[in-house]
Amino acid sequence: MSIIICPGINEPALTESFISGWLNLFSDSSISQNPVNILVFPGKGFLALSAFHILQFLRDRLGNNLESPVIFISFSAGVVGAIGAAYLWQLLGGRVKAFIAIDGWGVPLRGDFPISRMSHDYFTHWSSCLLGSGQNNFYAEPAVDHLSMWRSPQTVQGSWVDSKMEIFPPRGRLTAAEFLHMLLKRYEAN
Repeated sequence: MSIIICPGINEPALTESFISGWLNLFSDSSISQNPVNILVFPGKGFLALSAFHILQFLRDRLGNNLESPVIFISFSAGVVGAIGAAYLWQLLGGRVKAFIAIDGWGVPLRGDFPISRMSHDYFTHWSSCLLGSGQNNFYAEPAVDHLSMWRSPQTVQGSWVDSKMEIFPPRGRLTAAEFLHMLLKRYEAN
């Protein structure tokens, strides 16, 4: 399984912080019993918006290994390019196991694969869900600034929302990193 990380238009140090924030939190328990290949799209600036460039990156790294499942984790402007790349990867015969959009406000999300949204506040959560979301979503409570979701998911507290069951603020609190870890374990099992 490969995890494709598609950053937004941000400094690479924030992406490194994101990866260490959710992986190091769970260093005692492996995310996967199987090897996980983490690939970070290196495009800078507006290349984050380009589905074509992300797809080219995937083809360069994974070749024709289309049967191996991929999970997209994208942030901010990177959500735009990543959702397009996910569609294209599927059109080529690839298997998209899941798509996770972190603060992809204003980006319509639809697909023939599980989709989850993670938002830095409740307003972003409910207004983004109008443009499509999956069953499992997360929003920060109390609200945090936009970059905090990417810089330090291990410190962002919030709520898990099962949007197919309820539209009211949910029960149960966890960190953004814990939510992400829970999703990855769920997708790995299926």
